[in-house]
Amino acid sequence: MTGSFNFWDSEVWSFVITIVLLLSSMMLANILRRKVPFLRRSLLPSAVLGGFIALAANAGYKAITGSSLFELTTLESLTYHGLGIGFVALAWRHLDGVRGKKARQDVFATATVTVGGYLLQAVLGLAISVTLFFLIGGFAGGGILLPMGYGQGPGQAFNWGATYESTYGFVNGTSYGLTIAAMGFISACVGGLIFLNRNAKKKQTFSEDAATDKLGIDDFRGGNEIPVSESMDKLTVQFALVFITYGIAYLSMWALYKFVFLPAGGFLMSTVNPLVWGFNFLVGTVWAILFKNIGNKLRKKGIMHREYTNNYMLNRISGFMFDIMVVASIAAIDLSAFRYKEFWLPLLLECVLGAVVTYIYTNKVCKKLFPDYSDEMFLTMYGMLTGTASTGVILLREVDPNFDTPASHNIIYQNLWAIVLGAPMLLMLGIIPRSMTHLFICLGILVVLFLAILAFQYRDKFKKKT
Repeated sequence: MTGSFNFWDSEVWSFVITIVLLLSSMMLANILRRKVPFLRRSLLPSAVLGGFIALAANAGYKAITGSSLFELTTLESLTYHGLGIGFVALAWRHLDGVRGKKARQDVFATATVTVGGYLLQAVLGLAISVTLFFLIGGFAGGGILLPMGYGQGPGQAFNWGATYESTYGFVNGTSYGLTIAAMGFISACVGGLIFLNRNAKKKQTFSEDAATDKLGIDDFRGGNEIPVSESMDKLTVQFALVFITYGIAYLSMWALYKFVFLPAGGFLMSTVNPLVWGFNFLVGTVWAILFKNIGNKLRKKGIMHREYTNNYMLNRISGFMFDIMVVASIAAIDLSAFRYKEFWLPLLLECVLGAVVTYIYTNKVCKKLFPDYSDEMFLTMYGMLTGTASTGVILLREVDPNFDTPASHNIIYQNLWAIVLGAPMLLMLGIIPRSMTHLFICLGILVVLFLAILAFQYRDKFKKKT
């Protein structure tokens, strides 16, 4: 063997071993879920249960050996890229059944739910942190990390926690943000299970076997598609389209960083650059939609004759990436901020109340805005607003395993509108911690923005009164 490493070196196998451990956790979870009556009745997704199995195994291994089963950076990378790749795969699918004015209205309505959730969490978090600041001290602006950890996930929670720690003196702010993100995954699981079990008592519970039985040949193969296997396997083509698109998304983000943010520095480098990289899934989605539309036009003009994408295979790719993403993100949970006594009260209040108000708000507005598939939208939106978008998809699959409702379509296409509507709140992140005056002004604006979103969502009631 020549070169700087041997095939038996641990570095060669570390990534593979991590994947093996995560998949083993999910397989064990799936077996337990099917064989243990309590777990089967709980409707706990296998990826979520597998994540907690991996988390427990890692804790036990660390207690015995003093080292970790996993490289934290590997778990974080799987979480980050799993979300982006999964969304790109979903964006490549054909969505002939969800076009038209109603579909566009539902996409925009989904964006209002997303931004409304962010704003509500921001107002609640800041109200708690400011109140505690005057009562017992602490960092008054720390509550704004609630929507970053719950609504945006570990990436943004880490970015802004670290920024507040290094720039504004929020001691252990990085750990605080990551702990909120970790509690968000737990909140997503608990709230999702509560909803699933409550609905199971009201109507027939979803059956995995029934979902499999209703699949027909049209679910596996569309018209005019490339053969299943020729010089390049059909599944390989799907992976190629997804990963090439994701690679182009990376190049576009890198170009912005290299030629725009880095030379400009200042606000663009410190605030906008982390946001762009945190929205890798959105950038990938935009490129996938662009390439898909180009392909559709080429086929209409007769330049390209065959269909290269297959919805069933793309669903399976996204499902695999979301499963890996969820189990990795839960295995990486770090509650280290609870080691500091001064964080116990603010963390408990923000995380518990944040989960409760997000549950109530999301449940109410989804019933109002999406009456035909409110359950699917609630699970999707609540999972996303407490964990990440993939957590929402994992919960959605418990009631819509084949993505038959527009819920998965909505969560993909709403992102552009969500960024536009949520831009004012994102811009305030660098302003809130500067002074108490800045904080109170931003808090007032956040309240007004949330009320405006709420008024739009319930606009028909105001029309009836007038």
